[in-house]
Amino acid sequence: MPVSIKLLLAACLATTGSTAAVGQALPPPTAQAGDSVEDTKLKALFYASDEASLKRNPVSAIFRGDLRYADHLGAYLTDAFTAAERAAAEADLAALGRIDRAKLTAVDQIAYDVFETNTRITLRGYAPDLLKIQRDLPMDHFSGFQTFYPDFASGQGAAPFKTLLDYENNLKRNAEYAAVLDRAIGLFREGMKDGIVQPRLVVDNMIGQFDNLIKEGAEGSTFAGPLKTFPASISAADQARLRTAYATQIRDVILPAEQRVRDFLANEYRAKARESVGVSAMPGGAKLYAYLIEQNTTLPLTADAVHTLGLSEVARLLKDMRVQKDAVGFKGDLPAFFTYLRTDPKFAPVSAEKLREGYQAIEARIYTRIPEQFSLVPKTKLEIRAVPAFKEKTEAGGSYQGGTPDGTRPGVFYYNTYDLPSRYTWEMETLFLHEGVPGHHFQISLAQENTALPAFMRFGGNTAYVEGWALYSESLWKELGVETDPYQRMGGLNDEMLRAMRLVVDSGIHAKGWTRDQAIAYMLANSPMARTDATAEVERYIAIPGQALAYKIGQLTIARTKAKAKAALGAKFDPRGFHAQVLDTGALPMPVLEKKIDRWIAGGGKAE
Repeated sequence: MPVSIKLLLAACLATTGSTAAVGQALPPPTAQAGDSVEDTKLKALFYASDEASLKRNPVSAIFRGDLRYADHLGAYLTDAFTAAERAAAEADLAALGRIDRAKLTAVDQIAYDVFETNTRITLRGYAPDLLKIQRDLPMDHFSGFQTFYPDFASGQGAAPFKTLLDYENNLKRNAEYAAVLDRAIGLFREGMKDGIVQPRLVVDNMIGQFDNLIKEGAEGSTFAGPLKTFPASISAADQARLRTAYATQIRDVILPAEQRVRDFLANEYRAKARESVGVSAMPGGAKLYAYLIEQNTTLPLTADAVHTLGLSEVARLLKDMRVQKDAVGFKGDLPAFFTYLRTDPKFAPVSAEKLREGYQAIEARIYTRIPEQFSLVPKTKLEIRAVPAFKEKTEAGGSYQGGTPDGTRPGVFYYNTYDLPSRYTWEMETLFLHEGVPGHHFQISLAQENTALPAFMRFGGNTAYVEGWALYSESLWKELGVETDPYQRMGGLNDEMLRAMRLVVDSGIHAKGWTRDQAIAYMLANSPMARTDATAEVERYIAIPGQALAYKIGQLTIARTKAKAKAALGAKFDPRGFHAQVLDTGALPMPVLEKKIDRWIAGGGKAE
């Protein structure tokens, strides 16, 4: 799948935020006190680049609340779209080169560095040999259009349904969704000719997803969700017309398109799919994986270095886990303790409703301690919601989707109720720290609410920062008054262990020939996570190589800069000031973040 689409879907699936007044563009940038001619040129470049990107990527605009292009989904999976994205990146980099960085304000120098770093990494992904592989693999079970678009258009997702025009635009987008599915079949066929195909297990998972969507039928379809309630402004006649139009489209356009993909995957593609699971098993795959490491971590790391770091972190965390085992008085060894945590009925949620209530109670407890650690708190509200049933089997235990700062859509913490006994109560507090508060919800909401930032810093980002911050947030358990019980602390260690194991397993699969079962066995041997979760995790790494590396790399970078600041500032160190520095300029590449904190330290720990 072309680079730009990967980035779009990653944003939509996980952490994409939102924006301006609904239906409107962001206003052009205004000059700030102290701006030079170069600052003005830089802001004009950022604005023009963002405006052009939104027109090419209407879904990104909708997630931000900008509905100017909401009658289109986008020309995804076409050569024209890919060419336009690459040309835009080349033009942006050329324009940036005509701006004198030395004459910019300190804040705009950060913006310059972020824009340059992100654009250079993106352009490397458009190298013909790398693009070929991504193009031949247009969908997978984790980041394919079928994984996010049905929920997006369901009336419960990011697409709004407040006016008659919203309903009409959704019909047009739905038709384009069906066209995207058909284009995916064509690209899969090209991959079959090139010998570049998905692993069989990825294909089976996609078939299962389409089966789930198809078996809903027309009346029970996720796509019929917007018909359950209409705003009062839509007349009875229009409601009747829309019901007919949606039912006809679902029956005659959407379901047939999903059936075509499902049948193609099952009857043609599956037989050609590969038994191997690592990307390096394909022609040019090792080079692609090297690129994906940098794309996801923003650092030029090798697969061997990542693997070694992961092994070291796993060994460290195993020692900490033994401490918690002894704290609860468990007499067996660590593997036996893992089995106990997985199997004892007392750790299983009583019901899905009790699980939701548990997360609500955790949220309330954390907020009582937030003022001690944070001077910046988002205005955007947070909603706690179960993962939609059609995709719960292949989803993680928890996830986050950003809201809009104007309050029309809250941020959402999704918890998974699939295989309910495996959603252990001892992992709830650390999961909420990561996905909710102060993890993704704080970082994404604060960025998008900061109107002083250019749009690409408000709404864009990189995985190392976004996921690194969320994992770092888990380390604040003591400061925020949670994980006081040894079992909940074990849950925190288990989640950190997951991210450490990802370094080992992702690089093992994609650079060292590890099998799916070998990777699952490794995760079960070094943590108490459920087999259901370990299986979903490993199959996720297989589907989207490199993404899982970003968490631990980002967290270690943030933790290292914090330790450096505490050592240098001593009694002057204020965690609220440090967190503000990390959060107040959006998602920074790791080298840019480190330089920013170094400047903050040099300034005595005061706000710039």
